[in-house]
Amino acid sequence: MTDLERLGSYVAIWWEAVDTFTHLLEKVGDDQWHVQTDLPGWDVHAIAAHTAHLEALQAGRPHDEVEVGEPPHAVGSMGIFTEQGVVARRHEPADTLITEIRESTTARHTQLLADPPTDASAPAPGPFGAIGWTTGLLLRNRPLDVWMHEQDIRRALGMPGNLDSAPARHSTDYLLESLPFVVAKRAQAPVGSVVRLEVAGHEPVTAVVGEDGRGRPGGADDGEPSVTLAMDRETFVVLAGGRRPAEPGGVGISGDTDLGERVVSSMGVTP
Repeated sequence: MTDLERLGSYVAIWWEAVDTFTHLLEKVGDDQWHVQTDLPGWDVHAIAAHTAHLEALQAGRPHDEVEVGEPPHAVGSMGIFTEQGVVARRHEPADTLITEIRESTTARHTQLLADPPTDASAPAPGPFGAIGWTTGLLLRNRPLDVWMHEQDIRRALGMPGNLDSAPARHSTDYLLESLPFVVAKRAQAPVGSVVRLEVAGHEPVTAVVGEDGRGRPGGADDGEPSVTLAMDRETFVVLAGGRRPAEPGGVGISGDTDLGERVVSSMGVTP
């Protein structure tokens, strides 16, 4: 697949994710916007504001330089940067946030269709490029971010859905790539460990810890797994997103139970 084709597929998945996200926001009741989500310090309104902020930046609009104080959930310079977009929109009505998201994404989508990106390694535009992101990384990350936040809102409001869509599959496949890092660095699995992860609807993935202590994707020649973990897609993305522990019985562990539990508790790789 060429860069043009791959990047075009990311754009299409992002566009679908945005459409579903904004339609979900239209269903949020007036008394639901300040319901707390799994993300510390962020309610439903904050997630909508965060999405409006990042999509505005993608469309070439300026960042909001505002004072945010010292919120405990805003860690580091990136945390402060992200929080500025939320604080700047704290008092915006829901309809204004939805409109901003639609206007920004429509503008960006129009740009991408008129001048499709062809080089995944090219610097991303605006502040994304300033922090070292490539065009490929930005376009791959946007559907993940939008879909994960849609799911945050759905869980908070008891409105499950959209778990079998292109954005859902894209986000899950993307997060599955973190397994070697999780196994070796986060869970500190011993050298020679083989961990197999089976997420319903996806090909199983395996991570192996080499003699150097580093994790790598496994293959057929790596022998029997030390432990096999099995779960559905929602359980996996909740764990990999660092949102909350799995529901009781949500994860099947076969083999080395202690290692399996360490891996499960270490899966969160994205805020």
